[in-house]
Amino acid sequence: MIAALSGILVFLILGLIGALRGRGAHVIVYGVSLGIGVGLGIVALRALLGDTPETLVLPLGLPWVGAHFRLDALAGFFLLVVNLGSVGASLYGIGYGRHERDAARVLAFYPWFLAALNLVIIADDAFTFLFAWELMSLVSWALVLAHHHDKANLHAGFVYLVMATLSGLVLLLAFGLLAGENGGYAFALMRAVRPTPAIAGVVLILALLGTGAKAGVMPLHAWLPLAHPAAPSHVSALMSGVMTKVAIYAFVRIAFDLLGGASQWGAVLVLVLGGGTAGLGILYALMESDLKRLLAYSTVENVGIIFIGLGLAMAFQASGFAIGAALALTAALFHVFNHAIYKSLLFFGAGAVLNATGERDMERLGGLIHRLPQTSFAVLIGCAAIAALPPLNGFVSEWLTFQAILLRPALPQWGLKLMIPADGALLALTAALTGACFVKFFGIAFLGRPRSDAARDAIEVDHFSRAAMFGAALLCLLLGLFPGVLVDALAPVANMLLGAHLTGQMALPWLSLIPIAAMRSSYNGLLIFLFIVLATSLAILTIHRLASRAVRSVPAWDCGFPDQTAITQYTGASFAQPIRRVFAASLFRARETVFMPPPSDIAPARIEKMLSDPIWEALYAPLGRLVSRIADLMNPLQFLTIRRFLVFVFLALISLLLALALWQ
Repeated sequence: MIAALSGILVFLILGLIGALRGRGAHVIVYGVSLGIGVGLGIVALRALLGDTPETLVLPLGLPWVGAHFRLDALAGFFLLVVNLGSVGASLYGIGYGRHERDAARVLAFYPWFLAALNLVIIADDAFTFLFAWELMSLVSWALVLAHHHDKANLHAGFVYLVMATLSGLVLLLAFGLLAGENGGYAFALMRAVRPTPAIAGVVLILALLGTGAKAGVMPLHAWLPLAHPAAPSHVSALMSGVMTKVAIYAFVRIAFDLLGGASQWGAVLVLVLGGGTAGLGILYALMESDLKRLLAYSTVENVGIIFIGLGLAMAFQASGFAIGAALALTAALFHVFNHAIYKSLLFFGAGAVLNATGERDMERLGGLIHRLPQTSFAVLIGCAAIAALPPLNGFVSEWLTFQAILLRPALPQWGLKLMIPADGALLALTAALTGACFVKFFGIAFLGRPRSDAARDAIEVDHFSRAAMFGAALLCLLLGLFPGVLVDALAPVANMLLGAHLTGQMALPWLSLIPIAAMRSSYNGLLIFLFIVLATSLAILTIHRLASRAVRSVPAWDCGFPDQTAITQYTGASFAQPIRRVFAASLFRARETVFMPPPSDIAPARIEKMLSDPIWEALYAPLGRLVSRIADLMNPLQFLTIRRFLVFVFLALISLLLALALWQ
C-alpha cells in the first residue's frame, strides 16, 4: 500500500515538472511514468494473488472519517489493468510526444490522470473515492482540451464535462444512501450494514447512471465519440482502454461488494442496457469514416459486452447458481483485460496513421501497408483480436460469455428467461458486425491505393511507438494461447465477490480451457495456433514444390474499370452501404440521394447520404434547449438587489427545514 501511494505521489510531482518544463520534459515525464507503471503493476499482481487485503487509514480528507485505502483482489486486478495501459501509453508517448504541438498542456496533466486512475481503485471510503473520481474527470477534461484551438474540441470538452458532472453527482447520491442515517462513509461500514431492498434498488440505478455515464453505456455514451478523437492518441488509448474500465470497477464494487447481493430485476436491467449498448455501439461504428470516432463507438460496443457478462453474473447470483455466476463474472473481467489491450493497440495505430499522414478520415487514406508495414502488421493483429478471431484473446472472453449464456439454468423470472437468449442473439449479431467493421477499418485505411498525397508520402513512425504497438499485439496473442493463466488469476476476485470460482485451468492437459466440463465445451488456443502454422507452412511448401516455375504475366481483373485510379476503389461509405440500408434506415433514419446530371452536363454524378443520431435528437438536444431556456428565464436574477437575495436565502432555509421535518 505504501508503494502504491508513493507511486501516486510521484505522478503528482511529475505533473508539476511537465507544467514547468514543457516540451523538453516529455522524455522525463513519460519515462518515469513508464517505470512507475511497471512498479504499480507488480504491486497489483501481489494484491491480486495475495491471501488477505491490505488496508491503510491516513489522517486526510474529512476530519471524522480520514482517507481509507484498500488493496484486495478486485482492486489488484483493476490496478493491473490501469497500469498495464499506462505502461503502453507512456512508452508510446516517448515517441509521440516529440510531435505534440501543445506539449505543455499534455505533460502537465498526463501524470495527474494516471494518479487519479490509480487513486480511484485503492480508495476505500466515499469521500476519497469521489475526490479521486472528480480529479480523474477534471484532468481528463483538460487533456481533451489540449488542442483547444479546434472548435470541435471545445464542444467535445463541454459535453464531456457535463456528463462527468452528472456521473459524480449521482454517485454522490448513491454513496449517501449507502452511508445511511449514521453517515458511515467508509466502505467497511457500508458492507456491515445492508440496505433495504428499496434502498438497494435505488442505489443500483444510481450506480448504473453514474458509472454508465463514464463507461459509455447507452444512452449515456454521447461524450465518447466527441472526446476520444479530440484527445492526443495515447490519451485516447487511456480514456478508452483504461478509464472506462475504472468506471466498470466502480459498478462492480458497488453492485457486487457494497450492496452484498444481486436482485433479479436488477440483472434484467443490466442485461437490457448491456445488449442494447453492444448492438447499437457497433452499428454506430460501422457508419463512421473517422478512425478515432469509429474506435470510440467500438468502445461503447465492448462496454456493452462487459455489462452483458455482469448482468449474467447478477442473474445467476440472484438465482443461487454460484458456478454460473463465477463463469459470467470471469468472462466479463477477462473482456475488461482484453479490451484494455487491443483497444490501446488500435488507438496507437490510429495515432501512428495521424502522425504519418495528418489524416483521420479513412476516405483519404489507403495503401498504408506499403508505407507503414510494421504499424500495419500490429494493427492487423489488433483488428483480428477485437473481431474475436482465434487464437487471439478477444475470442476467449466472448466465447466464455457465450458459454455462460448457454449454461443458463431454469430461471424463475420471466424477464431473465427473455433477456438471456435475446442477449445471446445480440452478442452473435454484434460479433458478426464487429468483423465487418474492422475489415472496413483495416481494408480501407491500409489496403488498396493511396487516396491522397498525404497517404502516398507517409513514412513509418518512431521505434517507441512501434514497440508499444508490438508489445500490445504480443499480449493479444499470448492471452489467446494461454487463457488459463488469466482465468486462474481471476479466481480470487470471483471467490471474493461470489464465494465461488472456476476450477484451476493451468493444470489441465494441453493447457486447454474447460470452464465447466469437457463434455460441454473446451477451447485450446495453442492447438489452434499450431494447426494454423502447420497448415500455412504445408500450403506454402506444396505451392513452391508443385507449382510451375514459369513466369506468366496477364492483365489484372479491373472490375470493369480499366483506368486503375484511387477513385475506382471501395470507400468506407460504400463498404458499409448494405449494412446501412438494412439497419440504419430505421435506427438512424439514413437516407441516400443520387444526383444524376442531364446528358449534356459533364459534371460527375454523386450520391449523398444523411444519417441522424436518434439518441442525441430525442434526449440531449431537447435537454440542451430546456437548459438554455431556463438559463434565459433566470438571467434577470443576477441583477437583483442584496435585499431580494437575502429574501431568497431565507425562503430556501425555511424550505429545507420543512423538508427535514417532514422527512423525520
